[in-house]
Amino acid sequence: MRKKIVAGNWKMNVGLMEGMALADSINKSLIEKPYDEITVVLCAPFTHLTSLYEILKNGKISVGAQNCASEPSGAFTGEVSASMVKSTGAKYVIIGHSERRAHHREYNSLLNEKVFLALESGLKVIFCCGEILTERAENRYFEVLRRQVERGLFNLTKKQISNIIIAYEPVWAIGSDLSATSGQVQEIHAFIRELITEKYGVETGNNISILYGGSCNPSNAVKIFSKPDVDGGLVGRASLKAEDFIGIIEAV
Repeated sequence: MRKKIVAGNWKMNVGLMEGMALADSINKSLIEKPYDEITVVLCAPFTHLTSLYEILKNGKISVGAQNCASEPSGAFTGEVSASMVKSTGAKYVIIGHSERRAHHREYNSLLNEKVFLALESGLKVIFCCGEILTERAENRYFEVLRRQVERGLFNLTKKQISNIIIAYEPVWAIGSDLSATSGQVQEIHAFIRELITEKYGVETGNNISILYGGSCNPSNAVKIFSKPDVDGGLVGRASLKAEDFIGIIEAV
């Protein structure tokens, strides 16, 4: 049985005290509800990780980072290594988010290096992939997704791939009022699962969790999460409000 996962991505939002209060509110809501079968992760700015871990370490929520460096250590001012992320108590890291790909020119081979370092440090990786609007309009999205998944992940061993969670994020839907239809989401998730199955076998393909990450909210979550190959969500804007985030967890 593959895991159901809801991960919040706070991006560059909420200061430390506000973030601590938000995490505490979400944590207290989950303690009161029987969601033990769902893995919940809050991916916060680096500055928040240790403080959030102290708040959440005895609850039902894990802590994750939004990125890590492509080098293990050294003279890389401003960077944070995967092992540093792990030392804060975090268990997860997002790698390959579309905003990192676009704004920081993170290409597939670089992301693959980050994936290896994160896994070697004992982190689980939420690996993002997705197409932009022109690629969708030109019917090139399968080609784009195949390239991102193969170049980002396919030199991993079967054991390593078991610590990967894939998040499909149609770039044209992120931070907008657009969202892929449940049918579009299912089509892509099934395609990604088939890619994993072709490479690593049926058991691995069946066990990998694939999340949806494109303007997911309490209104559309039930319909999207009802699809057989959708195992949860990577949630951006809606993770900044405890009530909305809990609503998405309930939908799962």
